[in-house]
Amino acid sequence: MANTWGYGAMTNHLGDMQNSKAIIIFGANPAVNHPVGFSHFLKAKENGSKLIVIDPRYTHTAAKADYFAQIRPGTDIAFMYGMLNIIFANGWEDKEYISDRVYDMESIKEEASKWTPEIVEDVTGVKKEILEEITKIYAHNRPGTLIWAMGLTQHSIGTSNTRLAPILQLSLGNVGVAGGGCNILRGHDNVQGATDMGCVSDNLPGYYDINETSWKYYCSQWGVDYEWMVSRFFSKEWMHKKGFTLSRWWAGVLNGKDGNDKIHNAGTSLKALFVLGNGITSTAQQVKVKEGLDNLELLVITDPFVNEAAVITDKKDNIFILPAATQFETSGTVVATNRSAQWRYKVVEPLFESMTDEKILFELAKRMGFYDKFIKAMGDGKGNFQWPEDATREIAKIIKSIGMTGWTPERIKKHTDNWDKFDQITLMGMGECEGEYYGLPWPCWTENHPGSPNLYDISKPVMQGGMGFRNRFGLEHNGVNQLASKGSAPVDSAVDGGYPQITKANIEEVLGITLSENEKARMGASWSTDASDIIAKKCMEKGIAPYGNARARARVWTFADQIPLHREPLHTTRQDLAHQYPSFEDKSDHFRVDTKYKSVQLAKDYSKEFPINLVTGRLVNLNGAGMENRASKYLTRLTPEMFCDINPELAKKYSIKNNDMIWVYSPEGTKIKVKARYSHSVSKDMVFLPFHFTGIMQGVDMSKNYPEGTKPYAYGESANTVTNYGYDIVTQIPETKGGVCRIEKA
Repeated sequence: MANTWGYGAMTNHLGDMQNSKAIIIFGANPAVNHPVGFSHFLKAKENGSKLIVIDPRYTHTAAKADYFAQIRPGTDIAFMYGMLNIIFANGWEDKEYISDRVYDMESIKEEASKWTPEIVEDVTGVKKEILEEITKIYAHNRPGTLIWAMGLTQHSIGTSNTRLAPILQLSLGNVGVAGGGCNILRGHDNVQGATDMGCVSDNLPGYYDINETSWKYYCSQWGVDYEWMVSRFFSKEWMHKKGFTLSRWWAGVLNGKDGNDKIHNAGTSLKALFVLGNGITSTAQQVKVKEGLDNLELLVITDPFVNEAAVITDKKDNIFILPAATQFETSGTVVATNRSAQWRYKVVEPLFESMTDEKILFELAKRMGFYDKFIKAMGDGKGNFQWPEDATREIAKIIKSIGMTGWTPERIKKHTDNWDKFDQITLMGMGECEGEYYGLPWPCWTENHPGSPNLYDISKPVMQGGMGFRNRFGLEHNGVNQLASKGSAPVDSAVDGGYPQITKANIEEVLGITLSENEKARMGASWSTDASDIIAKKCMEKGIAPYGNARARARVWTFADQIPLHREPLHTTRQDLAHQYPSFEDKSDHFRVDTKYKSVQLAKDYSKEFPINLVTGRLVNLNGAGMENRASKYLTRLTPEMFCDINPELAKKYSIKNNDMIWVYSPEGTKIKVKARYSHSVSKDMVFLPFHFTGIMQGVDMSKNYPEGTKPYAYGESANTVTNYGYDIVTQIPETKGGVCRIEKA
C-alpha cells in the first residue's frame, strides 16, 4: 500500500518564474502554503509579470493577483478549454512548435471549439468577459508559466486536469523555455523525493513499471535472486499487480462487508497496517478510515508525535506507537519540488529511545528474515556500510530512468555546503561549483553532467541540461510519426531531429558509432537498465538525451479519456450538468478496489439535499495532518480550533451568526460540528474547511485516546469526515476539492 497522490514534477523551478511574463495559478495558494517560494512570484510581478489566479476562493494569493477568476469547483477543464477556444479562434497558438513537437493537437482544437465563452460561463460560473481578458493577457505575455497544486489534482478527473494544463502550455509554446513550463507546488520538502523513490503502489523506485523486466533489473542491482523475490508474492501474477493506495487502504481491511466496495486481493483482507510518518487522518472519508482501523488485527505507528490514527479508533489492543526520530536527528538526501537534491545534515543524535526511520526498517527486516538481502546493495554487501551515503550511492547506481546517476553524496553535499554560490534565477553555480546547476536537478545523466534546470529545453546542449520530450510510447500511432521533427533537437545534437530511446540494439545506428565487443558485453539492454553507464556516456559525447526525442502527446490512447474531457464531480450542485457531462463508467479492480463513478453521480439529484459546494485546503501554520503543529502552543494560538468559512449572506439564510457552532452534513451520511467563521473569501454557495484537525468525530470527543501527556493544544473535527466519495480514474486520488454539503445551526 502506498500513496498515489503525485502532482507531477516541476518542469522548471521557482527562481525561473522571474523570467516569466505571465503566471497563471490553478488550485494553489502559495502566498499561504508556500510563503517563501511565493517571494519569486512577487519578484516576477516587480519585473512586470502578470499574475492570474483561478480558484473557488478569494485567497491571499488572489489578493496579490492582477486578474482573478472565481471558478466553480471541479470545472478547471471547462475553463482551460475556454482559453484554448479563444487561443485557436484568434490564431494565437504557436503553430510551428505544435507542428514540430506535439502529437494530435488537432483533437484538442476540435474539443475546444465546443467550449465557447458562453458555455464556459454557464459551467464554470466565470463571466465570459473575465475568461476572454485572462486568455488574451496570458497568450500575449510569453513566456508564461502555469502553476498548480492539490486544488487541481484532488478530483475524479484530476489526471485529466493535469494533462490539459500542460496541453494549454504546449499550445502556446510555453514548455521547454525559461520562464515557462508547468510548475507544481509540493507540500513538504521531500514529497518529490518520496515520489521518486516509489512510495506508490504501482511502480518501483524511479518510476519503473512493476513488470518482469523491471523486477529482474532491480534484483540484479540489489544482488537478490529473482526467483526468491517471486517467492515473496502470492504468485508471480500478483508481483505485477498494483497494490492498495493510501486513499483506500481501509477498503482492503473491510473486504466488501457492510456494503463497502468489493476488493481484489487474492481472497484475503488486509490484516495489519504499518504507518511510517504519514498523516492518514488527512485522507478522505475519515469514518471509513476509522472502520478500517477498528477492524485491523495489528496497527503499528511510527512518528515523533502521536499519529492520530491511534486516537480515532476504538480498537483496544495490538496498537503500537514507536517513537521515531525527527528530521533534525537524521541525515540524507531530500528532493525539492524542482527535482533538485539537497543534503540534510543531522543536528543532534536521536533523543531518548527514539529511532531513525531506517533503523526501524532495518530492525523490521531482521525480524522478518531478509535483512541480509535488504542491505546487500550497500557497502561491501555484508552489512558494512556508511549510512546514508551508501544508500545514496545505491540510488545513483540503479535509477537511470529519471537520470539520478550523477547524484553522488559528494556532489550533493558540495552543493548544499556552497548554496550561496548559485544564481537563484538560473541555478548556475560559480567558483568550485561552476558549470553545475544547484542540486543537480534530474535528469543528471552522468557523474559529470550538470543537471537539468528546465525540462524539454532544446535551446541548450544535452551536457548543459538540454533535452527533447521523452520517447516512451513507440515510434508511431495511427500512422503518425511520434518523433520530433527535423530541427527540433537539443543544440549540438548528433541527430538534427527526433530519435528513439537508446538501446543496445540501436545505439550504434542512432549515434553513428561503433562499439567494442567489451562494451557490448557490459552494456545493458536499454538506457534505463544499463548498469554500466556506457549508453549514457556515449550519448553525452554525441549530445543525445538517452530517453530519446519525441513529440509531446496531447492524446493518450491508453487512458479512459484519450483527450481530457470535462466530467462533472460525482456530487455536484448542478445535476443538469451531471447528465450532460457524466462521469466514467464504474471501474472494477481499481488499485484492488471496485470504484464507483457514474452509478454514484447519477443515483440522485444531490443538489436538492446538499446545495452547498464544499472545498478544503491548507493553513500555513498547521501544514499537513497537523499532529506536529497542533502540539505547538505558539502555532496553535494562531488557529486554536476547527472552523468553517462561510459567506455572511449564506449564513443569514440559515440564521447562523459569526462564531455559532454549526453542523456540516455530507452525502455519505456523515457530519461534523464546527465553528462558523464569516468570510467573504468564499462565494455565497460554498463553504471552506481546513483539513488539519482530528480528535473529534461526528461530535464525539475521542481525545481520551491520547496517551497521557501527548494530547495536542488543539484538536477538533476532521474536514475529511465530510469530504465526499470520489476517486481519480487513474491515480485514485480522492475528490476532496469538488464535493457538496448542507449546513444547519447546532
